[in-house]
Amino acid sequence: MGVTVKGEGKGVMKSKMKCVGLIGLVLSAFSLFVHFLLARYTDEGIVEYQSSITIFSWRPTLESYDLARTNPLYRRLWGPVKHLEPLLPDANPRTYYPDPSSQTTGFIFVRIQGGFHEIRNAISDVVAVSRFLNATLVIPEILSTTSSKGISSQFKSFAYLYDMDQFMMALEKDVKMVKTLPKNLKGARRKKEIPVFRVPYSASPYYYLHHVLPVLNKHSVVELVVSDGGCLQATLPPHFEEYQRLRCRVAFHALQLRPEVQELAQRVLQRLRSPGRPYIAFDPGMARDALAYYGCAELFQDVHTELIQHKRSWMIKRGIVKGKLYVNSEEQRLNGSCPLMPEEVGIILRAYGYSRDAIIYVSGGEVFGGQRTLIPLRSMFENVIDRSSLTMGWELSRIYGREANLESYPKTPPSVVEDKKAVEWKFAGPRPRPLPPPPARPKTYNIEGWWGWVAESDNEPDSTVFELRTNAHKLLWEAIDYVVCVEADVFIPGFDRDGKGHPNFASLVMGHRLYESAASKTYRLNSHYRKELANLLEKNRDDLYHANHTWLTSIRRHLTRSLVNGLTEASGESKPLSFLSHPVPECSCLRRVSDEMSFNSSSLTHMQVQAALGVRNHCPAWMDRGLNSRSKDKETEEDLDEDDSLSSGLFFKPNHESIGEEMNKEEAHLDDQDEEGGE
Repeated sequence: MGVTVKGEGKGVMKSKMKCVGLIGLVLSAFSLFVHFLLARYTDEGIVEYQSSITIFSWRPTLESYDLARTNPLYRRLWGPVKHLEPLLPDANPRTYYPDPSSQTTGFIFVRIQGGFHEIRNAISDVVAVSRFLNATLVIPEILSTTSSKGISSQFKSFAYLYDMDQFMMALEKDVKMVKTLPKNLKGARRKKEIPVFRVPYSASPYYYLHHVLPVLNKHSVVELVVSDGGCLQATLPPHFEEYQRLRCRVAFHALQLRPEVQELAQRVLQRLRSPGRPYIAFDPGMARDALAYYGCAELFQDVHTELIQHKRSWMIKRGIVKGKLYVNSEEQRLNGSCPLMPEEVGIILRAYGYSRDAIIYVSGGEVFGGQRTLIPLRSMFENVIDRSSLTMGWELSRIYGREANLESYPKTPPSVVEDKKAVEWKFAGPRPRPLPPPPARPKTYNIEGWWGWVAESDNEPDSTVFELRTNAHKLLWEAIDYVVCVEADVFIPGFDRDGKGHPNFASLVMGHRLYESAASKTYRLNSHYRKELANLLEKNRDDLYHANHTWLTSIRRHLTRSLVNGLTEASGESKPLSFLSHPVPECSCLRRVSDEMSFNSSSLTHMQVQAALGVRNHCPAWMDRGLNSRSKDKETEEDLDEDDSLSSGLFFKPNHESIGEEMNKEEAHLDDQDEEGGE
């Protein structure tokens, strides 16, 4: 009897322990669920949670990386360009500039089509045109979002990308604006009763004065269609200089991203800077259109070459490209007309002295050739990241808004030819078989495999609803990249032209950095410097990863000169095509220097640079406060000789004892010569 009771007692204890354990598991699961809900929906503290757990793991490899900001090597790699420090932003009116009149000539309705950089250029131009014609500007319509099916109805056109209220408020003293057309003009537009102008690229002010203004006065409304990214010529006559500063106020002050996108961009910046280290922003510029336009198809030697050639053929038939279909890509590359490949950029950066654990942010929505083209760059630098590494899927979905369900849209049925090919492939005899049928839809990114339509059809397939949605979201992705690139400690472009021969996304970034912080380190690798670097890389092609001292010095010299001389060359290359890529001297002013600095030899070089850029206007007194007091100390810092013994060994071989002290002194002396005298 006693034994039985004892056994029952043990059973009861085991049951209680099981219950306690089960309750503990349930509570643990519930606490985890609540934790994730808080992490998902709580804005405060989410940055630290994600950056420490799910976002990205930094991989430092060199213990000697942490350098003091006063270290000469740190200043050469990350510090400001001292010759450009006197340049400050100044886009305020400098002559008589009245407020817009309440009585305007009529309404200007604008439809803009293109990528991020084309939209930004076009918006700045149409505001200047509206001011010039004394017209009321209707908030522009961005076609790449409004024409895309499946986009959230929460955001429409302009407000999908930019803050509309901020835009209107910032420009209220420049141009009169309204959000929509009046009801009677809306109806006339639906019936296609209002005059439409397909504005040519880079039209002169006199085009609007002689062609658009008479029609505007007659009908009180005109519609402008802008498709190439710019509807007003970049260089204007001297008496139009206030319109240039208006462009700067639009692009660099009024055009602010809508709050949700701006907030995510700031989070990306916080996560990127969380290790407390500077970073490099790299824009490859390897878009398919640009590669086709400049004849760079043979850089890939695979199916991507065929895709580029197909695009070039399409451009030739439509008059976009004037030239032969087959171009020697190697000659184009050595002539500086092709992008620098990511591997080449990695080699150049390592040769300049950036260490293996430097942080490199790769921007751009499309890197043609897929992620495999970035493999050499990732092998040279441990911390190569992009937007997807620093954001969560749900964060991106929040800025997209509530999207329509794609399943509600009908799918295009396969053609009879595709069905026939599929049957032939299924019942084909022994090998060799014919080529398999093309995929139902070509991929947009990381293209691999066979594209049947390249060989069979002159026209690419129409975009599906999903691809239209993806193209619209690319604007938001590029907007985030734009903020990260503008704020970067160092920016380097792989290419500076788009698929129409105009300045691209990277050029727009360089122009914004020039306006906002001219002294920030920006390597302006235009066609001249791409040519020089491509030839240096070709000469040492068989021994790139074990380069000698002379080759390293040549690479460093060209990269250093691009900081200042590339800027002066851009005034003759990029500015005639896009004012925002080079908003100097109209939107800049000179900081006054003290009398002690005026006799300094370095200040003479400052004056030479400023004369080359054409900047003559002095900044207002309030902008000089607090700057001159630090100038003398900064000058004494810059006069220090650079100890280059550390950077000499940062190229691919870890052992740098073979490089002697004389060689280091020679490199430091060379750097000083480059900074003091340019070319």
